[in-house]
Amino acid sequence: MATAYSGSLLVVDDDKHIRSAMADYLRSLGHRTETAQDCSEAMQRMDEYPFEVVICDVNLPDRDGFELLQWAREHVPGTAVILLTGYGTIESAVEAIRMGAFDYLTKPVIDEELSLSIERAIGQRQILQENEQLREQLNEKHGLSSIIGKDYKMLRMFELIESVADTRTTVLILGESGTGKTMTARSIHQLSNRADKPFVEVACGALPDNLLESELFGHVAGAFTGASHDKVGKFLQADGGTLFLDEIATASPQLQVKLLRVLQDREFEPVGGNETHKVDVRLILATNEDLEQAVRRGEFREDLYYRINVITLTQPALRERIGDIPLLAEHYLKQFAEQTGRRLRGIDDQAMKALQQYHWPGNVRELLNVLERAVVLCQGDVITVSDLPEKILAPQERPADLSARLEGGSLKSALTQPERQLIIQALEANGWNRQNTAKMLGINRTTLYKKMKRYNIDFESVYRHA
Repeated sequence: MATAYSGSLLVVDDDKHIRSAMADYLRSLGHRTETAQDCSEAMQRMDEYPFEVVICDVNLPDRDGFELLQWAREHVPGTAVILLTGYGTIESAVEAIRMGAFDYLTKPVIDEELSLSIERAIGQRQILQENEQLREQLNEKHGLSSIIGKDYKMLRMFELIESVADTRTTVLILGESGTGKTMTARSIHQLSNRADKPFVEVACGALPDNLLESELFGHVAGAFTGASHDKVGKFLQADGGTLFLDEIATASPQLQVKLLRVLQDREFEPVGGNETHKVDVRLILATNEDLEQAVRRGEFREDLYYRINVITLTQPALRERIGDIPLLAEHYLKQFAEQTGRRLRGIDDQAMKALQQYHWPGNVRELLNVLERAVVLCQGDVITVSDLPEKILAPQERPADLSARLEGGSLKSALTQPERQLIIQALEANGWNRQNTAKMLGINRTTLYKKMKRYNIDFESVYRHA
C-alpha cells in the first residue's frame, strides 16, 4: 500500500539478502527503489538519477557509508542520507548527524522505524523545495527581474543596485513620483544578505510629524494624549532587515535630528521613554524633491543630507526611456490579462506609437493605470487606440508650461531642447544604432549626424553626468 510520501530511494548494502528484503519492503510501500552493493556502485547510480533518499549501510567492502555521505553532501546535496549500522554508538550517531546524515539507525532495523524515517526525509525535502519555490517567487516579484527595462539609464541603475545590495550602506533613491522607487528599494533588500529579514516601508509624507516620530521609534504609555499602551516602532520591527523611508524630504527638523543619531550610533529612545534601543537596520530612503535645494533653503539638515547621500540611485522618468515602453506594456498586459481572465495577443502598432509619444507625467504608475483600463475596455484580443484614454492620443501642453518654456527666448531656441531630447530618446530606444535611429525619426543618416554634432550628442557626453 503506497504511503503519503512515496519517493525514489536507493538501498546500499553488501549483504544481498538484507538488500533485497529491504528493497522489496520499501517497494510494497509504493517507493521507487533501486539497490547498490557498494559505495562505488551507489555513487554511479546517484550520478545517473536524482534519488530523494539513500539508505546506506556504514560497513561496505570498498569504502564506508561516511565517505558516501560526504560525497553526497558535495555532489547531490538535495538527497537525504540515512545511515545503518550493526554497531551503533552515541558517538558515531552524533558524528553522522554532524556530517549531514538525515538519520542514523541501528540494525536490525524495525520496518516501521525505517518507514517513518524515510517519510520524514521526503517530507523535509518537499518543505525545502517549497521554500525554494517561494524564494524564487519573491525574487521574481521583488528582485531585480521585477524591474523592467533595457534602457542605458536602467542598465546603469541595475549595475549599481547589484554593487550596493549586499552591503550595509545607506542608499538614497531619487526620482519623480511613480517611477518605481519602492520596487527598487525592495529589489535592493531582496538581493542582500538581509532578504530573509523584515522589509519595512514607511511613507513619511502620509503622517503628521508627531505621529511619524511615534511610528518610527515607538512610544511608551502616556507619552502623549491617546498613548494608552507601549508601541513598538518601525525601527525595531525592521531590526536585522531593511527600513525604507519614502518621501524623506517631508521629515520635520526634530525628526531629522533623531534620524541622524540612528544613522550614526544605531540607537534611539521611543517617544516619552528613557530606555535606549540598539538596532541593526539597513536604511534606504527615497524622495522626489531636490534635497540640495532643500538644504540651501534651510529645510533639510546638511549633516543628515551628507549622511544619507552615500550611494545615490536615480530612477529615470518614463519619458526618458521610451524604448522601454513596449517591454513594460508586454509585461503588465500579460499580468492584467491573467488577473481578469482575458485572452490578449498584445497591442497594435498605432496604440504603441501613441504610448511612446505621450509625456507620462505620472510615469510607470500612470502607464499601469492606462494598461489596466485598456485590458478592461478591450473588445477584441488586441489593444487598439480606441482602448486608450483621449489624453494619450492628443496630449496638450498646459499654457503655464508653454509660457515657462518660451520665457526669455524665441520659438526657435525653445524648440532646440525638445528636439535634442527626442534624438537622445530615439538613440536610446535603438541602442545608439544611428541607422535605425534615423529610420525611426524619418530622416536620413547624414541629417542625423549633423543634428548630433549641432546639439553635442554622443554617448559619453550624454551619460557622463547622468
